[in-house]
Amino acid sequence: MIHLVTGGARSGKSRYAEELAYQDDAVTYVATATAGDEEMAERIGRHQKDRPDHWALIEEPFELSAVIRDARNQTLVIDCLTLYLSNWLCDTERDANFESEKSSLISALKTRSPDTHIVIVTNEVGSGIVPMGQLSRRFSDEAGWLNQAIARVADDVTLVVSGCPLPLKRQGQLVHG
Repeated sequence: MIHLVTGGARSGKSRYAEELAYQDDAVTYVATATAGDEEMAERIGRHQKDRPDHWALIEEPFELSAVIRDARNQTLVIDCLTLYLSNWLCDTERDANFESEKSSLISALKTRSPDTHIVIVTNEVGSGIVPMGQLSRRFSDEAGWLNQAIARVADDVTLVVSGCPLPLKRQGQLVHG
C-alpha cells in the first residue's frame, strides 16, 4: 500500500499521515528535512516530539529510493517529498542527477517489498500564482510533476485541507464526488 498525503502548508497533512501509521507496530519515520537554520531546527524538534518514541528514524535528505528498496515488513512515513525536492534543487553538485533519482524512486515504489506500507507527505504547491524567480518556478514545476508521478503509483491519495482529509483516490481508483 502506498498512500500519498498532500495539502498546503500547515494543513494537517503530517498529522494525518502519522495517524495512518499509528495502527502499525513497526514504523520508520523517514525525515527529509535538514536543519539549515534555527527556525527549521525548531520545526524538526516539534515534529520529533509529536512522534511516538518507539518509531524508528531515518534521516535521508537525498536517497529516498534506497530507503524504500531496503525496507522490509514495516510502515514508512516519508515526510516530506517537497523538502526532498528542495534538497536536490538547492545542491548544485547533485541537481543534475535529480531525474535519475526520481526515476529510481518511482521504480523503488513500484517494486517495493509487498509487506512494506508507505505513507508519503508532500505539499500541494500548484494552487497559487506562478513564482517570479527561476528557481521558484522550477521548484513549482518539478513538485507538480513529482507529485503526479507518485500519485500515479499510489494506491490511495488524500488531500488535507484545514485538518480535513479529502480522499482523491482509493485502492487505485479515483474518487468521484
